[in-house]
Amino acid sequence: MTFRVLRLLAGLMLYGFAEALMIRGAIGIDPWTVFSQGISRSTGLSIGLLTNLIGIAVLLLWIPLRQRPGLGTVLNVLLLGPFMELGLWLLPAPGSLLLQVLSFTAGLLLLAVASGIYIGARFGPGPRDGLMTGLHARLGWPIWLGRTLIEATVLGAGWLLGGDVGFGTLAFALLIGPLCGVTLPLFGGRKVALAAVSPSPLSPPPSRPASSRAPA
Repeated sequence: MTFRVLRLLAGLMLYGFAEALMIRGAIGIDPWTVFSQGISRSTGLSIGLLTNLIGIAVLLLWIPLRQRPGLGTVLNVLLLGPFMELGLWLLPAPGSLLLQVLSFTAGLLLLAVASGIYIGARFGPGPRDGLMTGLHARLGWPIWLGRTLIEATVLGAGWLLGGDVGFGTLAFALLIGPLCGVTLPLFGGRKVALAAVSPSPLSPPPSRPASSRAPA
């Protein structure tokens, strides 16, 4: 359990730094961060604080869908914003287009790795993923339809509010799925990869075969 919690924290920290790298790249970011960034530019609130607040708002939408948060869900809401702010504080803005592209690319790859690490801890999905799986479970919406409609809505709203939409946004949409298709089984095993859309919040890690256990 201790190892799993440390793994969850490490994955969330890397996820926040990955988001910061993509934001610093300034060539487009993922839809939810576009939404947070747009509200930030309209209100003056920090993007990290807004990431937390939006996570809480999305989590409230779980109630009518009868979704149950796990430890990973709660820590995602509480820690992702601060880790993102820490990354933005530590990382300088790139000075050329080439460095911007490299920053975004590094962020995208790190985000896929971070997803494999924190999802592989099997403490439950983040609030945004849980919303999509909740719509699937309660309303019968296909996962792809729920994800597409929700992310298109937040992307459009974020863009209207001034969030960065560009080549990076398209690259994220096209590449994050295949990249996570590699990192989920790599860091969590095949069972985690198959269950990633709706992992059990507090399920124990897979047990080893009896023959492989150390004698008592």
